[in-house]
Amino acid sequence: MPQAHRLNLFFLAVATLAATTLGAAEHHLPAGPDTVVVGNYWSENKPVLTIKSGDIVTIDTVGTAGVAALERLNVPADQIPESLRAITKAIADKTLPRGPGGHILTGPVFIEGAEPGDVLEVHIEKITLPVPWAHNSFSPTSGFLKEDFKDRYSRIIPLDRRNMVARFAPHITLPLHPFFGSMGVAPPPAAGKLNSAPPGTHAGNMDNRDLIEGSTLYIPVHVKGALFQVGDGHAGQGDGEVDITAMETPLTGAFRFVVRKDIHLKWPRAETPTHFIVMGMDEDLTLATQIAVREMLDFLVTVKGLTKEEAYVLSSVAADFVISQLVDGNKGVHGMIPKSIFQ
Repeated sequence: MPQAHRLNLFFLAVATLAATTLGAAEHHLPAGPDTVVVGNYWSENKPVLTIKSGDIVTIDTVGTAGVAALERLNVPADQIPESLRAITKAIADKTLPRGPGGHILTGPVFIEGAEPGDVLEVHIEKITLPVPWAHNSFSPTSGFLKEDFKDRYSRIIPLDRRNMVARFAPHITLPLHPFFGSMGVAPPPAAGKLNSAPPGTHAGNMDNRDLIEGSTLYIPVHVKGALFQVGDGHAGQGDGEVDITAMETPLTGAFRFVVRKDIHLKWPRAETPTHFIVMGMDEDLTLATQIAVREMLDFLVTVKGLTKEEAYVLSSVAADFVISQLVDGNKGVHGMIPKSIFQ
């Protein structure tokens, strides 16, 4: 690809973003029985907020831990969000449908102008931690090594939000890097109601620990309005998320949404201030990795102007292919290449 063409692509992206942010509105979407979806991504879910491209939405999420579990672990009553209590009651009363998965996802958000074939550009502007705890649990039926554990286990991990660390144990301190495990759009109508656990071309439960504040996610749009949902807040996580949960916690995020009609993708992509990121998901870890490598080659050829052979070499000598998660049906692999290597 000629250098001029590459520059035109870059300036087109900047011009598009500048145009959509002029006069952008700001919205707040709280979490509650009327503003969440439980356990699925689906083209038939009804939007709870409609916005324009370029608008910013501050979205509250409640995490994955149940009220009863938090009470058993002695979380103070005033540290359990009232929104989680209301959602839990609505689920128990069967006034809030759930399934086939279990994630509580705030949304959907309908973005005007988004059409199938477009890309939804999601800028993660800000992430805040509203409570001073995180929850982790696993059972004999979950996790990567479920056959090694015969009993259910749960614990609370205290969060020091001032110093942005978790106090895992007296001699173990973990840095916090809050991110949303699940961010996604509705799948194609033919896919039906998807379980919220496996990630896919709709993004969803990617559990990608690199998608922190300051990152941008690019998701292929499959239905009119995109129908963005978010949840599964994490205060931090290791790559792989091997016991099936991270440091699970409610999060509040500020997102800026931009409809991109000049980009067409098969799989989600992302970027951080330091890296470009491609992704692959499949039940088979090898196939997931092959998708991620081919996505990296496509990015380097179509965006950076390399030949396919050059892209393959650069992927081998400069890119890192990392297991995002191993425990949600589809395995996730993401490839990261530093921005600093490109002049």
